[in-house]
Amino acid sequence: MYVAHLSLHDFRSYATVDVEIGAGVTAFVGRNGQGKTNLVEAIDYLSSLSSHRVAADAPLVRQGAHQAVVRAAVVRDDRRAVLEIEINPGKSNRARVNKSPLPKARELLGLVRTVVFSPEDLALVKGDPAERRRFADDLLVQISPRFAGTRADYERVLRQRNSLLKTARTGRRTGGDQDDTTMSTLAVWDARLSELGADIMRRRIQLIEDLTPLVGKAYEAVARGATRDDAVLTYKPSFETTGPDELEAQIVAELERRRREELDRGLTLVGPHRDDLLLGLGDLPVKGYASHGESWSFALALRLASYDLLRAGGDDPVLILDDVFAELDTGRRAQLADLVADAEQVLITAAVLQDIPEQLRGQRFTVADGRVTRDE
Repeated sequence: MYVAHLSLHDFRSYATVDVEIGAGVTAFVGRNGQGKTNLVEAIDYLSSLSSHRVAADAPLVRQGAHQAVVRAAVVRDDRRAVLEIEINPGKSNRARVNKSPLPKARELLGLVRTVVFSPEDLALVKGDPAERRRFADDLLVQISPRFAGTRADYERVLRQRNSLLKTARTGRRTGGDQDDTTMSTLAVWDARLSELGADIMRRRIQLIEDLTPLVGKAYEAVARGATRDDAVLTYKPSFETTGPDELEAQIVAELERRRREELDRGLTLVGPHRDDLLLGLGDLPVKGYASHGESWSFALALRLASYDLLRAGGDDPVLILDDVFAELDTGRRAQLADLVADAEQVLITAAVLQDIPEQLRGQRFTVADGRVTRDE
């Protein structure tokens, strides 16, 4: 699988741009602020319907415009399809395949898959649990696009349940009691939250089991003197569990046990939205104990392992290396280049050509002053 052509309209800094890409290695080289990352961000957006740089869609639309359009020709098994997403901040985005509208934008998921490694990935090892939950859930969507529906349903139920808890808390503070209707409605949301939450947790647990040996292998390859047993991944639920088989009942029981605390705080305290993915080097957690180099190596190992996992399940995903070589020393640059050189498509952004290892200097574009020019 590879992206053969990219077209942008009012996306980020571009009023319009068209780029012929192709399989193999393609590098976009230009000074910071010239728009090279915007190009690969657009491709990743087609894959995940989200940005690896910002949480909302509004910054993706060029200043003064009302919507942005990302369109890409994707080649898979010698068949070419044109994917398009119309980004409408504050409204529903619209998607098309070969000019035919899709009922929902998320039906675009799975038609092109990407793995992005960027400087922001240090947040995976140094940031809050939300960063690691997003990493796991985004990867699950890549593996099984239908998971996006489960994820969206859970977030909707969580919002509804939190709203009900806040209403009940307000009633208590004004001297009222929870009426039977409020508590019976809460029980309904408990059941739905437990059903969806158990599904998400089981999928995450299986993902960590599948990912762990691949992370160990990747960490050994990119960290000096490391072995594949050094990198450890552990899924940590927000409550004590007895295993994945009875998770739904365990969530219900934990919700009941913490009912008073939730009513006092007006917040759902149990469920996968409060879980964490613990990263370790031997017996020590990466966060707080790993050096800067070790943290970079672990973040890189997580992305390389994700790539290997997706690759094992079918087509090669598009591998995007967004301004990462400047952050790596010469040894890690060479190791990374060796590991990804045989990928079907690698897209690289760099401020200067010298940052890119020789074995990854394929097709090149210069990005400057809003223009993308192919180097001869």
